[in-house]
Order: sequence, then C-alpha cells, then structure tokens
Amino acid sequence: MMYTIIDVETTGQTNKITEISIFKFDGDKVVDEFTSLVNPEDVIPYYITTLTGIDNAMVANAPTFAEIAQQVLDITEDTIFVAHNVNFDYNVIRNEFKSVDKDFRRKKLCTVRLSRKLLPGHNSYSLGKLCKDLDIAIEGRHRARGDAEATVTLFKILVNKEGSETVFNSFLKKTSKEGTLPSHLPTEVFNKIPNTPGIYYFKNKKGKIIYIGKAVDLKKRVLSHFYSKTQKSLDMCRETADIDFELSGSELVALLMEDAAIKQHYPEYNQLAKRTLKNYAVFSYTDRKGIIHLAYNSVKNSPNPLKIFSNVRQCRAYVEELCFLFNLCPKYCHLQEGVQACNHHKISACNGICRQNETPEEYNLRVDKAIQHIKDVAKIKVLKEKGRTEDEEAFVLLKNGSYMGYGFISKTEIITNNEQLENYLIPQKDNLDIQKILRGFTNKKLV
Repeated sequence: MMYTIIDVETTGQTNKITEISIFKFDGDKVVDEFTSLVNPEDVIPYYITTLTGIDNAMVANAPTFAEIAQQVLDITEDTIFVAHNVNFDYNVIRNEFKSVDKDFRRKKLCTVRLSRKLLPGHNSYSLGKLCKDLDIAIEGRHRARGDAEATVTLFKILVNKEGSETVFNSFLKKTSKEGTLPSHLPTEVFNKIPNTPGIYYFKNKKGKIIYIGKAVDLKKRVLSHFYSKTQKSLDMCRETADIDFELSGSELVALLMEDAAIKQHYPEYNQLAKRTLKNYAVFSYTDRKGIIHLAYNSVKNSPNPLKIFSNVRQCRAYVEELCFLFNLCPKYCHLQEGVQACNHHKISACNGICRQNETPEEYNLRVDKAIQHIKDVAKIKVLKEKGRTEDEEAFVLLKNGSYMGYGFISKTEIITNNEQLENYLIPQKDNLDIQKILRGFTNKKLV
C-alpha cells in the first residue's frame, strides 16, 4: 500500500495554498517528494506571515497551483492521502483543483484520529504537542515541509503499532465515520448522541460553544455537518472538540430551545440567527389625576404588558382600534403627545376627558372595559407536544397573546386547568423569531 503524507500552508481565511509538501511513503520508507512554494494569487495576511514566515514577496515568483496541479496529481495517484487533521488539507487541495476544473479524489487517513486510537492517553493530539511527547523533532514548524516530514515520522510509528492494520482498514471503509468526524472530536462523544429531537452544541477545545442547532434526529443532523463541504462547515468542524445536546421531544420545542440558546450564547457560527429583535407592548398606568392611561413602548420599558407585538406599527394600530371601540381619548392613549386636548385625524370618539367634560371615574370605566377586552381575547392557550420520553408530555404556553415558555410534565400528573401548568413552566422570552416559529405551527391544536 502506498501513501502520500501531505501538509499545506494557506492564506488563512481564503485558504489559498502558499506552500505544499508531499512525501510518498511505501509503508517503510519515503520513495519520492514534492515540495514547493505556491503563488496564491491572493494577499497573505500579516498574522499568517507571523505564523509561517511566508510573505507576499516569497511567493511572488512561485508557480501558481494551476502550474503544479499535474505534479500533485501524478505523485498522489493510486495512493492514500495522509495528513494531520486530514479533512483540512484534503479539502483545501480539492478546492484548488476545482478552481482549475479538475476533480481530485483520494482515499484518506487522519493521523490525529489514528493517534487517538493507536496512541491513547495523550493530553493533546496537536502535531506540535504529540511530536514533543514522542521525541519527534520538527525542523521548520508551521512550514509545509517541516510539518509533513514530522508527520511521516509519526506515521511510521503508527504503521508499526500492534493492531494498526485492523485500525487502518476500519478507517478506510466507506461506511466508517472515523474519516468523517472532526479530528479533535472523540468517537465516543459522537456515539452518545441519540436519534431523537433536540438541540446540539458544538464546542471548541476550550469548551466554548461555537454553534447551536436543532434537529428532529440529532445524530443524523450532526453527522450532516461533517459531510458538508461549505467553508463555514469546514472551519466549524475543524474547531469542534466536543458536542453536547438537550432533548426536546418534538420539533417545535427544539426550535424554541434553539432560539433561546442562540440568543443566550451568541455562538460564532450562528451569525444569521443572533439578532435580538425589539418587541413592543401595550400597558396601562394611572397618573396623579387618577386617570388611567393606555400606552405602548418597548417590552423592556412596559411594566406588566397587556399585549405584545413584533413592531411599533402593529402596536400603535391596536391602541387606535381600542381607542375607537371604547370611546377613549387619543391623548390619554398616547396617540397624541404634547397637546392640551385631543384632535386626532381618525379618532373623534373622545367624550371629553381631555377637556374636563367628564370625570376620571367615568372615563376609567371605559378604560377598564378595554383592558378586560384585551384579557378576554387572549386567555391562556396551550400547545401540546410529545415529551422527551414515553412517560412524559411537553407543552408550550401562551398567555395574553405572548409566548411564556415551554415545559415537560409526567403523564401521571393530574392537571385540571391550564393555570396549573405554570408550576412546570420553563420561562422564556418572547420575540419576533419566536412568533414566526409559532405561526408555523398554527395547524397544531390549541387546548
């Protein structure tokens, strides 16, 4: 069996190759080598130069990848592609071949994953720390030839380990997940993920959450990330060292859990879902004259909200409707500010509270009716969902038209009214994203 042990240096974010080194290895010794600087036809950022020592001047007269593509194809033909964190190097090279309209496919092995299996017990499996533990000298760290040559020495150790042939063959099987999982992710972590609904957390080496997702089938969805070839997925999987999860029992609860978790942790790879949207609410208060006001403001600045809206336009239109239906004053509904008496262009139903033509007590009776109307049309509503186990049910609670949260309850519990569900509620914040999620499940039975 023939192997090509490969390392590339790149421009970083754009991942264009700046240097490539390939050692052809027959299982015993190196039989061929190809090493070259590469003109990436892109700018090398300063922080990359600081790490690798490769700057724009060094690659200015180097061949482009198109000019060395055939040499790379020739030396790797009929070999197994080997690298430390193989998915990175392999996909960088595949993308370079795509740019010159060539399809590059090779069987591949990862020395990180092989080392975890055949050399267990190390605190770190990064190339630098693993080579230090094994007394492998690296001549030219973070240069393609130095790192590739050190990987050759590591690979020799792996080839000669007892049981290596069985491990190598299992990793090379098309059905094996070993070649698909991120190199820093232990197989046992992935194996613990169930095929049930919930949310999952990708974490880096430091335990920081870098991505949150939801799924009807957690294991299947997580695995799909590792097959994806988008740059975002490649970068994310390269950092993933741990995966945690929470069960939801249903897709709806998973969606609600995902939204709350993203807005709590703001993971690096959830850019599109990070926004926290400003909702508005109708509320009431009594002034020093004893007059009850209906007002609206952001939810944050609305004490005891009566009804919540996703934007200020909807909120104001609702207050206008209440003002018209119950003969309220536009001034005391805050539809007109800084006026002595109301003169609203659409609403002329005021009985004169703003002109002292009626008493606060008379006016407040109608305001109380308006408030009661809001409460009557927005009583507690419950969405029933499947629980996380056969002995459990889940529910989503809406109160006064607002999302209050979700909860889980044993099927053995006796619930006689919806108010009792609040004892099992996991409180959550309402927002526009949540309202969109709930609208998507309007075909569910409200009870």
